[in-house]
Formats: sequence, C-alpha cells, structure tokens
Amino acid sequence: MAEKEATVYIVDVGASMGVKRNGRRESDLDFAMKYVWDKITSTVALDRKTATLGVIGLRTDDTANELQNEESFENISILQEISNILLPELKELRRRITLSNTANGDAISAVVIAIQMITKYCKKLKYKRKIILVTDARGPLDADPDSVAEITKKITQDDMELVVLGVDFDDPEYGFKEEDKDPQKAQNEQTFQALVDSCGGVIGTLQQAVEELGMPRLKTTRPVPSYKGQLTLGDPETYETAACIDVERYPRTMIRRPMAASQYVQRLHQGDDDTQSTRTILPDGDTEMPDANASDLTNVKSSRTYRVLDEEAPGGKKDVSRDELAKGYEYGRTAVHISETDENVTKLETQAALELIGFIPWANYDRYMSMSVSSIIIGQKTNSKAIMALSSLIHALFELESYAVARLVPKADKGPVILLLAPSIEVDYESLLDVQIPFTEDVRSYRFPPLDRVVTVSGKIIKEHRNLPNEALVKAMSNYVDQMDLSTFGRDDDGNPSEYMPMTETFSPVLHRIDQAVRWRAVHPTEPVPPPYEILTRYSNPPEDLVSQSKRQLEKLIAAADIKKVPPKLQGRRRNRNEVKPLSGLNVEALLGGDKKKAKISPQNAIPDFRRLLDNTESIDEVEDIARQLNGIIETRIKDSFGDIAYARAIEEITVMREEMIELEEPEIYNEFARDLKRKLLSEELGGNRKDFWWEFRKSKLGLIDSKSSEGSKTTEADAMSFWALK
Repeated sequence: MAEKEATVYIVDVGASMGVKRNGRRESDLDFAMKYVWDKITSTVALDRKTATLGVIGLRTDDTANELQNEESFENISILQEISNILLPELKELRRRITLSNTANGDAISAVVIAIQMITKYCKKLKYKRKIILVTDARGPLDADPDSVAEITKKITQDDMELVVLGVDFDDPEYGFKEEDKDPQKAQNEQTFQALVDSCGGVIGTLQQAVEELGMPRLKTTRPVPSYKGQLTLGDPETYETAACIDVERYPRTMIRRPMAASQYVQRLHQGDDDTQSTRTILPDGDTEMPDANASDLTNVKSSRTYRVLDEEAPGGKKDVSRDELAKGYEYGRTAVHISETDENVTKLETQAALELIGFIPWANYDRYMSMSVSSIIIGQKTNSKAIMALSSLIHALFELESYAVARLVPKADKGPVILLLAPSIEVDYESLLDVQIPFTEDVRSYRFPPLDRVVTVSGKIIKEHRNLPNEALVKAMSNYVDQMDLSTFGRDDDGNPSEYMPMTETFSPVLHRIDQAVRWRAVHPTEPVPPPYEILTRYSNPPEDLVSQSKRQLEKLIAAADIKKVPPKLQGRRRNRNEVKPLSGLNVEALLGGDKKKAKISPQNAIPDFRRLLDNTESIDEVEDIARQLNGIIETRIKDSFGDIAYARAIEEITVMREEMIELEEPEIYNEFARDLKRKLLSEELGGNRKDFWWEFRKSKLGLIDSKSSEGSKTTEADAMSFWALK
C-alpha cells in the first residue's frame, strides 16, 4: 500500500504579489503559482486516495479559519480543506486564488493554521506530513520567540516537514542575490531562515524551484512479488539430495506506458437544443469518470452485436446472441469446434515452481536472445538460511562465469517460461537477475545475402559491384562515425570527457510531454499548452558543436558516396498539359483517318481502366465522363450485391475515385458523386435497404473532400462533418 500523505500549501496572495519584478513578464503571484499548480496537479494525477492536500490563502481580503477571532489570524483563509482533490475542486481553487488588495496577514500564523489542519486530519495515524509556504516575505511577521519555539516543537514532535519558498530570496548555493532588497523583506527572510533551521526544514528561492519543474519526476512504485516459492535443483519429491531454496522474485525494470485516452460524451442538460458531441479527455488510465455528477461529461457504454450469414434474413444477415456462439480453432481453412466441457484438453496443468534445468557459459549466450524486461530473485527476506544458500549459488555462478537456465511457472495452471539467471553481487545485497529466453518454436532463422560481397546464380563471388561500397566510401563512413562519437563528448564537473547522454538524464519525451499537457490543461482550459521542457528535447538533435566539427568528414562522405539530390515530386496531374507537337503542326492521327472512339470502363477491370483513362484525358469533360462511368459501375455493384458480398469491391473503387480526384484537383466531381450516393442509399433506390453499406462507407472515412484536403474544394470542414448526419 502506498504511503499516506497530507500536504498543506500556503499561498501568499497579498497586493505586493501583483508586481512584476526582476525583468519577469508575469507578476510574482503568477510566477509562484507555476510551482503550486504543478505540485497540486501532480498529486491529482496520482489518483490515490492516500494522497491528500489542502490550501491556505495568506493575506486575503477576507478571513476564514478556525482561529479568526484571535489576534494575528486575520486575512488568512482556508481555501481547501485537506482531502482528495479532483478536477472540480481544482477548478474551484483556480477561481478562488486571486490577488487581494491588502498587505496584512501573518505568515507565521498561517503556519500555525496549517499545523492545526494536519493535526486534525491525521490524528495519531501514520502520515507523511508537509507544509509548503510560498511568499514574497513583504508582509508583516509576528516573530514572537515563544510562539516560534512552540511552532518548532510541534513540527518536530509530529514529524512534519516545513518548506519555505520565497520570491527573489537570497540563495548563495543557487547563486542568486537580490539587489537593493527592501529592509523588511531582508528581516523576514532571516526570520524564515531561523524557523526552518530550528525545525530541520528547507528554505530556498522560488526561481530554483520553478526551474526544476522541467526535470521529470520518476514515479516510485512499491514492488509486488511475481513469484514466491522454492528454487529447486533436482526433484525434491524423488531425490533427497535435491536442493531447495526459498526465494522471492520482483520486477527490476518495467515499461512505463503513457496516459491512455478514454472517450466521454457531453451530458445533455434539460432544455438544451444541441445534440450530444463526443469528447476525449485523458484520465490517469481509468475507464470510469470520477465524480460524474460534478462534471459535464459522462461515460460511454459500448455494446456489441454478433451477426451470421442467413439468406432468409433481411439484408442477408441474422443477429445472434453471445450464448449461441461456440469456440473454434482455425485448422487450415476450416474451424475445429471444441466444447466448453472439453476445453480442459487444451490446457496444460502446471504447478507453481522455479526449477533449474541447466547452465551455460557467459561466452555462449547471445544478448539478442533476451525477450523481456528483467526481474530480480532474492532469498526469502526473513530466512537467513535461504539467503545464505542463494548466496552460495550466486558466487558459484560468478566464479565459473556461467548463467543458469530455469523453468518458471509463476502460478498454478499458468504457462511455463524459460529464464536465464545471471549472478549479481553488489555491496549491500546479492541476487539473481533473470530475463525470459525463447523456446525452440520461438526462434525464427532467416538467411540474408551478405553485405560485403555479391554471390551470383552460378556461385561466383564478386567483391566489387555497384551495390557494394568501395574502400574510399568505407573509410569516409568510418571517419564520419568516429567524428560523431558521443561517448566522450560530454564533460563532468571537473571538465573531464564523459558520456554525452547518460542514462539517468535521458527521459521519454512521450510520457512526460503528455503528462505536462494534461496537467496544464486541467488548470488552464483555454490557454495554449506551453512548449515541452528543454530536458525533453535536449537529445532530439545532435549537438551543434559536434555537427560543425564533423562537417568536413560529412562532405567527404557525400563526395565518396556520389550523393545527388532527388528533385521533388510534382503535386497533382493538372489538365491542359503542354504536349509535344510535330514541327509541321499537323495532327498525325487525323491524317491517318483514325476516329477516336469513346473509351469504356469494364466492370471486371474497373480500377485499372479508370486510372488508365484518366492518364489520357485532355479536358475536364472527359474526366467527368469517366467518373460517371465508374459511378454507374459502383451503384450497379451495390444494387446487385447479395448481402454485403460486393461491398468491399465497391468501397475499394470509391476510395480510388476519391484519391484520383484529389490528385487531379477536381474534388467537386467526387463530392457530387458522394452526395448522390448518400441520397440513393437513404431513399432505398439501390436494391432496398442498404444502410449497412452506408456504415461501411462511413467506417472507411470516404466523406466529402473539404477545402483543407484540396484547395479546389468549395466544401467547408463544417459541411463535410454535417454530411455524416442521417437526414
């Protein structure tokens, strides 16, 4: 179970926070809220009931706290009690956190209220308690020594953590010092420093905290064992000499997936005339919308129908229930039915076990045989005998430079897998690292032609060929690769060469960019999403210094490879082409008396004929005539189709027509065809009820060509969307 957390944020919204200082284009409050919103939205994204938070407003116009009748607790408001925060509460917080018109409000008293909130909520339970104060330290402070001593005692006694982040606070370690600092602010900074030092907290400048927001925060997870049982060598039920070691297996590396998008529909309120529209939002991997009553979105429920061919049914298909379906296994072109009562014959009965079946030297294992992420095997935590026995096996493998091969069944009736076990000896612990390796059936051997020679049909080996690089090209490529080496291009703290892209600083742009965008949109629904953090794009391109250094080698490589620029492909085949004419200006075909007959498209060879005729057209009238021919073939195919047998061929022909009209920059020819086809389908002019073809047409996304897809189209995007409505 994840650790329980209770965090209270104290946000200074005093009038002085509305000033833009030190060259910033935003006010101090907006600058501070970058940090606060990032932390709050990160907590919301965790979607854990044990991660709670509260918010206190400091130097607010009103007063709303349990101690408001006492002295020095004015202008302090509890904006959010400690609880789970969801999107509705986040929007309410954004509305309430606004700049005030007062300079009054004691930050020390706000800390007291935060302590009271945490004490009341957590009671004596085990919680990770934390108070984060964000202020510019320009308001009055009640720094009574006795009160500060009591606060320090309570924070230390309840194991709370106090973090003070100040706008333009002096920080020698970070390297920032504010010039011409206000004397009151300087005194308040010293007071905060003394308070933090006395209770073991943290104080720093807000500039550093905001800069570090770009550093992705890695998610720590509590390990869950994938196997708990015995590691055996030999059969303990048959042989007394078999070795049995109690072990536990945990994941060592896992593939982290980005957030998944789920579909929701806008709730239709009573009195609204608009139809429902689908929207997609990004919850944290859930399929259920939390607190649906507080949102305008509701869940989308899916339903599935099953149909089978039936000549007597309308449309050639009949609906069947799921209970009538039977499971079958494909065998050649037929299905072999196995009833549920006989289903056990296809299952392998297994018992949970981890059995050593062999050993292999390090040199005989190829790295490409690894098929999975790695896991770690350790001795049973409370069993010193098992830990010692596993240590003996680990050291034996290490000394013999060997791997162990094991058969793992993680749970009863699960399929077995083969693992490769590698010894790992660290200062603090010893373990076996394992990866899955293939069975014989998993290995596919493919033969590819060699890269350094050409073998002819007669078996002759050719070393020099137009498809083979010569020595000059190989040398030029080798020099360029050496010049672009990243392994020593970086510099460590002492200025010595080091790796340019260390693994600990290489983050997944997909994961963290989606996370950044979702958290930003949750707080700023209408503002544009900011660009990705610099650390996510740092390694998207090679370093400029390295590129400039290797420019000469690249030029030599281009010359050695004889690389030439390919001219860009022309977009569209326009009419009225400038054709080559004889010098005499005479029409040779007319002189020969050849009468040009009207070309026809054959229904048996519609697509090739359609494309061939389009290539020979000279006017828009000919294009329209050819399109009408294909239109008639498509309509006939739909009308004469038995069920949906001819639907696939008709869809293919429509797709070709749409693509060709876009390429010819004549989109309105297709749009006219599509509108006419829709009208005939809905009015049942093509052989009765053919709405099932309309759904196939829509599923293939063969709608109108709008002006975004083709400049020559007179159809807007809105018209193209309304085309799908059944009316």
